[in-house]
Amino acid sequence: MMGDVAAGGDVGVGVGVGGGAGAAAARDAVLEVGSEEIPARFLPPALEHMEREGARLLEEERVTFRSVRALGTPRRLVLYVEGASPLGPPLVREVRGPACGVAFDGDGKPTRAAEGFARSQGVRVEDLQVRDDPKGKSVYAVLREEGRPAKDALASAFLRLITGMSFPRSMRWADREFRFARPIRWILALFGDDVVPFEVDGIRSDRLSCGHRFLTDGMLRVARAEDYIEALRAAYCVVDQRERRGAISRGAREAAEAIGGRVVEDETLLEELTFLAEHPVALVGRFDPGLLSLPRQVIVTPMRDHQRCFPVEDERGRLMPAFVSVRDGLASHIDAVRRGNERVLAARLQDARFFYEEDTRVPLERYVEGLSSIIFHEQLGTMLDKTRRIEELAADIAGRLGLPADARAAAKRAARLCKADLVTHMVREFPELEGIMGSDYARLSGEGDDAALAIVEHYLPRFAGDRLPESLPGIVLALADKMDTVTGFFGVGIRPSGSEDPYALRRHIAGIVAILLERGVSAPLSWLASRSVSLFTKAGTQKLPPEEVSEAVRDFLRQRLRATLIDRGIRYDLVDAALGAGFDDVPDALRRAEALAAASGTAEFRQAVTGYTRASRIAGKEERGEVDESLLREPAEKGLFAAYRDVAKQVAVRMARGDYAGAIAATSALADPIDVFFREVLVMVEDESLRRNRLALLARVAALARGIADLSRVAQAETT
Repeated sequence: MMGDVAAGGDVGVGVGVGGGAGAAAARDAVLEVGSEEIPARFLPPALEHMEREGARLLEEERVTFRSVRALGTPRRLVLYVEGASPLGPPLVREVRGPACGVAFDGDGKPTRAAEGFARSQGVRVEDLQVRDDPKGKSVYAVLREEGRPAKDALASAFLRLITGMSFPRSMRWADREFRFARPIRWILALFGDDVVPFEVDGIRSDRLSCGHRFLTDGMLRVARAEDYIEALRAAYCVVDQRERRGAISRGAREAAEAIGGRVVEDETLLEELTFLAEHPVALVGRFDPGLLSLPRQVIVTPMRDHQRCFPVEDERGRLMPAFVSVRDGLASHIDAVRRGNERVLAARLQDARFFYEEDTRVPLERYVEGLSSIIFHEQLGTMLDKTRRIEELAADIAGRLGLPADARAAAKRAARLCKADLVTHMVREFPELEGIMGSDYARLSGEGDDAALAIVEHYLPRFAGDRLPESLPGIVLALADKMDTVTGFFGVGIRPSGSEDPYALRRHIAGIVAILLERGVSAPLSWLASRSVSLFTKAGTQKLPPEEVSEAVRDFLRQRLRATLIDRGIRYDLVDAALGAGFDDVPDALRRAEALAAASGTAEFRQAVTGYTRASRIAGKEERGEVDESLLREPAEKGLFAAYRDVAKQVAVRMARGDYAGAIAATSALADPIDVFFREVLVMVEDESLRRNRLALLARVAALARGIADLSRVAQAETT
């Protein structure tokens, strides 16, 4: 760590470059934190953090190295450092002391101030150096610290790395206070063939590791850091997650091809399996071909989500009665493992067939009333209550958007049935199938395809980057469902706060914005929010004032819209300018922001911003009445008014066409008349009527761009 700076001194720090001898003697270093099995979903973010923070901490501790990478399995987190020098580079610090006039007298002799400063820095007064700096000439103490031995620096970096790690859920064990994802069982830390000594919560670092839990016995002794990866491989543990991922992907593909099929790839499942196995081996299993009569998702969901198997399909994309599973172990006795997998999956699929047959004995409509037994939220009523609100709100949205009669009828019917499958056996057993089964059961019940499609689409998007609803009834239903959830929780005082969002309200808000943006839906946000809030008010479940709830919902939607536009690469101040002129119509706000982004940097845009800034600075933002042409006395004000009328016509025409970039460009023609006006006309004259008329003229000029953007948000950025 760097030493403290003496009080009152400024410091500059430089790290010297290690010499050739240090580079030649570079060795690898490795840290392995061994633990009980860590949940698969914890590992990718933990390894990303470990690699990023590991590199940062090594640099802070002045360890010179070539590269660093994080590796991991369910039982270990590893930081592997390549090419670490045994001696860190020297640290050179320059500490500023008193000014020259204070440090030396008229004869150039050191004063007591210089002597005291030199003494406080541990240098001789004659070694002080005079430097020019922004404050004039000052004396500096140049301090040099020799490089630290790598073992000491690594010990500090490794300890800080372990104690600084966080997980979605950490735990304590026994009577200890230290928290980690799972109990730590061992710590291996080596630099070359030396142990890097430190201790975490009573566990001392060593050169001992563990291989595969079931394929090896006892502890494994690692002689050198450079031997670590191969030593673990010999103990049936593939430490590099990228290598395991490739082995699983390749093995699954080859196994499926061996039976004339192809594996149905699934990146989420592949990543999960990567962090569930230390020595993966792929195998093929089979199931009863008669089960293929079930809907595809009924087969795939228990196979993928419950048994973590890859489905297999033929060249035409039809499911085959086979699956690919991954064993954490060896290829020996693989037939016994295959039979076990087949037996468990068969039971799952037989259950699914039973549920499906039972569910389809009655039409989907019969399940709707059963929603009264499912609580949506204790303060917001049942799922049947939610369904009735969705029905009403969806009908209002469909009417507001002017949907054709058939789409409106499909939306109405889908709203009635959209939650009914929550009562079915299949969805109770496999919640992942909500919406999917509702859509399938709707078709079997004789409902129209449009209504059936809307039932599955109304859950979209389920996560960031997910597909969006495409059909008009699906769009309407998705907006109604998500808006109902958001306004309901906001109305009882439950809102996202910091990292807390137990009801995934941010996801619903992001879904609303994404649908409005990507599908070009111009349903005003204020209307959506207030209409949804009114349904809770009518039901008596709204605790907070309706206006307060509607405004809070609009504000969260605005924040999400702002973040979305910035993520699209539009400069933040241009986004703020566009939203400052209104965001109720989301697609329109996007068009205005894109127009600003396209125009930004052009001479016309700079002129428009300059003209707006000069006019609004004097006139302010409020309207100031009509301009009385008879009170225009000076040629410059007459010229500005004439230019304003001409430009206003052009802006109106282009705004009507949605040509916001053209409208902004048109206002640039006012820059010169405004410049002449301010040179030749005194606005704040004593004559009140003239003063008011000139302010009204400037207010009209400034107002031209307000339908497009609040240019005050970009004035500074564009004019400096």
